[in-house]
Amino acid sequence: MTRTELSRSVDAPAGVVFSTVADIANFSEAVPHIEHVEFLSEERSGVGARFRETRVMGGRRAATELKVTEYVQDERVRFVSDQGGTVWDTTFTVEPGPDGGGTRLVMVMEARPYRLVAKLVTPLMKQVVARAIAADLDAVKAYAEAAG
Repeated sequence: MTRTELSRSVDAPAGVVFSTVADIANFSEAVPHIEHVEFLSEERSGVGARFRETRVMGGRRAATELKVTEYVQDERVRFVSDQGGTVWDTTFTVEPGPDGGGTRLVMVMEARPYRLVAKLVTPLMKQVVARAIAADLDAVKAYAEAAG
């Protein structure tokens, strides 16, 4: 398993930051390399919502199916995907900023490979994944601050 944790201080209320990461429509609008989102369930948010996200990574399009497995309003949301022999488990947590102002956004992504090739490749991808996560968080920060 590999674990990546990154955070950002966001100058916006917790509710705005949470809705930016937890509302798939907002998240896809905030993150510029997400090209398309297709909902696969009746639910569009909250536990049980499933969707396919298409984004450009390294100049190539990649589609990933995700499911919301945990949702606590204005606190945390968790997305799980089983892709390429690895379970990708991502949790966004929203908490008060360090000085009582703004919001701290924390994202933890755990990759649990279960196929041999994935077990070999996943640890090698950690730096690439961390850069992609950082770019997503920077985009979320800019979007939430503009909205907040």
